[in-house]
Amino acid sequence: MATAQQIKTGYIDYVLTHDEQPKSVYSFVKKLKITESEFYQFYASFEGIEKMIWADLTIDTIDTIRQQEVWTQYSSRDRMLSFFYSYVEVLKKQRSFIVYSLKQPGAKFSTPTVLSGVKPIFENFAEELISEGVESGELADRKFLTKRYKDALWIQFAFIINFWVNDDSTGFEKTDEAIEKGINVTFDLFQRSALDNLFDYGKFLSRNSRFTEKMRK
Repeated sequence: MATAQQIKTGYIDYVLTHDEQPKSVYSFVKKLKITESEFYQFYASFEGIEKMIWADLTIDTIDTIRQQEVWTQYSSRDRMLSFFYSYVEVLKKQRSFIVYSLKQPGAKFSTPTVLSGVKPIFENFAEELISEGVESGELADRKFLTKRYKDALWIQFAFIINFWVNDDSTGFEKTDEAIEKGINVTFDLFQRSALDNLFDYGKFLSRNSRFTEKMRK
């Protein structure tokens, strides 16, 4: 009886050996010595396998970092940094496949086909961190903008993964630097700033215009 892991492992081995997808499900399952019905029990297509691989890597990373003893002591910023540092370490173990997957035709971050299953997983994770950060006062709660924070973090996700794929530095040290600078800049923008204070002051003056009018007379 075939298993999802057997099919996934067989698929990764095939594409890395041939640098392309199998010609058909029929030829692929014949090589694995399983039936087509066994394949379709777990996956609807080869694209489905790739999407599941990415989703599993993302879920496993999130589950692993949440089990760290220091997790509860981390700020939202530190938790997001921990995710990306850990995610890159996980991706390293399958770098050949990751590079293959992202460099296929149509696998662009503007329309990330292989990452379509990852996006909702990552955004749910990001929204959780953002909500906790807003509640603790770490992050600014801005009307209309707070709900867009996750979009900024998804852009960082796409940038960091693409940067890592093309990183040729020793130990991918440039990717570590990209993570640190990118996430810190993004979270700096999420925090309260002088502009927020100025905006609040403007609202205060607007609400109390009758007092300022008296002062002018």
